[in-house]
Parts: sequence; structure tokens; C-alpha cells
Amino acid sequence: MAAGGDAALPVTRTDLDPKDQKRVEAVTRPATDFSKPEQFELMAGGAATSRATPNGNAFSHFSANITFEEEQTFKLGNALFTKLWVSAPSSTQASDGLGPLFNARACQSCHLKDGRGHPPEGSADATSMFLRLARPARTDEEREAIADYRKLNFPDAVYGAQLQDLAVPGLKSEGRMQVSYEETPVTLAGGEVVQLRKPIYSVTDLGFGPLEGDVTLSPRVAPPMIGMGLVQAIHEADILTKADPDDRDGDGISGRPALVRDHRSGELKLGRFGFKAQNASIRDQSSSAFAGDLGLSTPDDPFDHGDCTKAQAECLARPTGVQKRLGPVEAPDPVLPLVTFYSENLAVPARRAIGDTTVLSGKELFYRSGCTACHTPKFVTRRDAGNKAHAFQLIWPYSDFLLHDMGEGLADGQQVGVADGREWRTQPLWGIGLTETVNAHTFFLHDGRARNLTEAILWHGGEAGKARDAFASLAKPDRAALIKFLESL
Repeated sequence: MAAGGDAALPVTRTDLDPKDQKRVEAVTRPATDFSKPEQFELMAGGAATSRATPNGNAFSHFSANITFEEEQTFKLGNALFTKLWVSAPSSTQASDGLGPLFNARACQSCHLKDGRGHPPEGSADATSMFLRLARPARTDEEREAIADYRKLNFPDAVYGAQLQDLAVPGLKSEGRMQVSYEETPVTLAGGEVVQLRKPIYSVTDLGFGPLEGDVTLSPRVAPPMIGMGLVQAIHEADILTKADPDDRDGDGISGRPALVRDHRSGELKLGRFGFKAQNASIRDQSSSAFAGDLGLSTPDDPFDHGDCTKAQAECLARPTGVQKRLGPVEAPDPVLPLVTFYSENLAVPARRAIGDTTVLSGKELFYRSGCTACHTPKFVTRRDAGNKAHAFQLIWPYSDFLLHDMGEGLADGQQVGVADGREWRTQPLWGIGLTETVNAHTFFLHDGRARNLTEAILWHGGEAGKARDAFASLAKPDRAALIKFLESL
């Protein structure tokens, strides 16, 4: 068992009999033959995979194996996900309660077409990207709260946990995120030069005075929504057994699990959602977004004024959207369960061109370069998953869902629970090749600094430095093949 605080997490599968365990071990072994596709490789999300035409709606289809009744639940969740909330009081009482401070009016505003957000390129539009605000622990009591997993970090005393650049009518917003870039050339094998742009963040038009001196600014673009229910259905043991925090095998890779508290029960669980794996479940991820991004209270996060702090008296004086006939919060059940179900069942698109010789060559180079040390290709989900559609599926997320030191270049200096300022969760790669198709851009990484997949790879440092260097040393045709493989995911 992997101990953690007041609980222990399993490091062996508790859902499989010996026969099934052997099947799982066989089917999840790393590929060794790159002359042809692996069995079932086309179906990246198992039986839940969407086989729909890969167009601009490629990330918005429901899991192919949910029931007819569940399709209705999915569509209701979709309606709430795309719903535009309004400020209170309003005649549309089932839709008011927005803010008073907020970053978006709907979930879909950030996760456009259920896909990837982008930095404010060439405009003031920062709807799908915001700044998290946090300071380090200052006292023994605060350090103990983090060590006991009761706190992830500590918000700014005035501006709270994230900067809200929008506000209801008559209330000033908290400020505006500013991004500038410094470019640094990187020379690849063969003499090709790639310009990497390093972002510099600041805040202007602060509405409530200065930020605290030790508060860090950590940018976040909205991640794609696909496959989340399948990620949730991966057995903890299959993630924990890949952890090597002390690098005992000496390979330079020392992934660490993120342990976090469940929002409702307070139970210690394995974090697997968010850029720093700060949430253990899709419901927790969703309730945090309702509270922080929209300023809406839910049964799990019942504060009706969102991220307003005690120092923002004018914000706290604003009316809320709580309706006594609907309950004590602005987004009462079944809002959160429906949005959670929707988020759990956005299907992973089927792979494309898996038998193409260049794609197969790129796949071999991906393995040979060491990328799979963190981007674990495949898992078999647990037999006892909460939804049968997610149970015992061979899936191909290309992530180990562990925290890794990604080097100083990507460091944000912000602690989030177990994760320090240099650590990030390995991002799943499934669907990455459809980013431009769905969202009309190719900005990658947590802040969109990378303008294409090549730049994203070259930003890898720390534990991923060897893999990055291996990519940079490839001949140009081989680099192109590896990129083509990623574009097939």
C-alpha cells in the first residue's frame, strides 16, 4: 500500500482476478513491433471511442457505448455546460447568480467546442485563459495544513485564488492579465533554428489595490475535455506503481503522485485532474470551476459570492442568485451532477492514419526518444468503474498522470498541494492532433506559449530533458515523422 497522510492507496489491482490480471499485463505491454499498428490501437478510448468524422465537433460527441437513457442525461449536461449565466437579481431565476466577479459566463466560453483554450493572441480576449494567484505558507500552522493535504496553497488576501477580469454591472473587475514574450533561439540537428517564446506575466488596472508581495501568478489555458471519465476509471494502483519519487531505477524520471482531499468527504485520494493534478474527481474539478470561473455556488462549494474575499466589501454586498424554492445554493442539484456526467462522457476520437509508414516510424522514434517514460501509452480501466461504459476498457491516453519536474523553463514558482513550482502533471496526448481542427489554433502547454508541437517538445526540461534532447538531435525527416505520429493521436 502507498501511504499518504491518514489513508492508504492500493498499489495492486483490487478489481481483477488472476486471469484478468494476466490479460491486462499482456495488452498494456509497451510496443516492440513498429511495422504495423497494435491491436485495438485505432480505438483510443476503447468501446467509448467516437468514430464520427473528425471535424470541428470532434471533441463534442458522447461516449459511443453509453445507454439511450444516458444520452438524454448527457444532452441535459451539455445544455448546462453551454448555458450563459446572468447576474442576480434577474427574471431568469434559474440562470442568475453569476459572479459578482468571474472569468466567463459559461463553461463552454473557456472550453470552446470542448477543446483547448489559448492565450490572448493579438487581442484582449483572455476568456479561455486566466491567472491563478497563490502565496506560500508563512507559518507552521499553514505548513502543517499543506502537509496534511487540507490546503493546496493560500490565496491573495484581497484578490483570492484567481484573477477575475470580468464583473457584474456596476462592479469593477479585479484587473487585466498582461502577457509579453521574449524569444530564444534553439538550434536543432541539421541547423534548423526554432524560436521559443518565454512569456512574462503581469497585471494591470488592479481594482482593489496591490497584490501581496509574495503572490505568484500562474497562467492556465482551458484543457480539452475528452476522455475524462476514462481517466477517472484508471485504477489507482496502475498510476502509483509507475511512481518513482526517489528515482531508484536511476533513469532520471521520478514521477510523484498527487494526493488531495475529496471536496465532499475530505478523504485522501489520488489527484489526477488539473495541470497540477489538484483534483481527484471530475465532480471536484467541475465544482471548482463553477466557484472560481463563474462565481456560482454548488452543494460542494457553497460560497455564493464566488472568489470574493473579505477585503472586497462591495463585491460581498452584491445580491446572489440563491432561490429558496431551489435550495441554499445558486447551482443546486442536479446541475453539478449533470455537468459532471457530461464531462465524464465526452468521447475520445478514433486515431487516424495508424498504418501510415511515416506515422509508424514516428511512433518508434517517440518510444526510442524516451517520451513514453512519462507519456504512458495505454491502460486498462478498472472493472468496477462507476459507469459500465468506462469499465474494463483498453485506453490510450499517453500519460502517467504523475507529477514531474519539468525544469526551470516551465516553472511557475507556485506550489499546488504536493506539486512544487517546477512540477506538472503529465498531460494526456489523445486528441492532440485535432486541436487545430476543433479550435483553429495550435497553442500548447499550460499557458499556450508553444505555437506548435515542436515548440512544445523543446520546452520540456528537468526530467524530460533527455527526451527533448533526443528529439532535437534527430534528423529533420525523423523529427517530422515523430510530429506526424503525434498528429495522428
